[in-house]
Amino acid sequence: MAQLATIASLAGTGLAVYGQVRQGQQQKATNQAQAENLRQQQAAQQDQAAVQSAVSEADRQDKLARTIASARARAAASGIAPDDGSAAALTTGLRSDAAKDSASDASVMSARLAAGRRSLLAADGSLNSYLRAGQTLGGAVRSLLG
Repeated sequence: MAQLATIASLAGTGLAVYGQVRQGQQQKATNQAQAENLRQQQAAQQDQAAVQSAVSEADRQDKLARTIASARARAAASGIAPDDGSAAALTTGLRSDAAKDSASDASVMSARLAAGRRSLLAADGSLNSYLRAGQTLGGAVRSLLG
């Protein structure tokens, strides 16, 4: 009768270990599906941010070109050579400011993209189920030996 209880205990432990491993496999499959979904969302967000950045840069360049053309036209209308002296300094300053704004926007976009990335330390749960199964099996062996 004592042997039958030992065999029943081992069978129960085996079923518990199998259940935990199976649960871990299901959890791993779910986590992989969620990770793939997250990768797709991040790719879409990156594409959207790149398009938005390109549109913003095109708008900025268009506005810069119009502002420089306007400044040159005003300088020429007032009798100042638009490529010399203060008029040239003005257009150079406008170009410099536009380049700084562009660099600032690029750094903000890269920071936003970096913030959207998932941590490499995020647990996927695949190892935890095997560790729990090992602990269950170890506890059963200790109880049988003790």
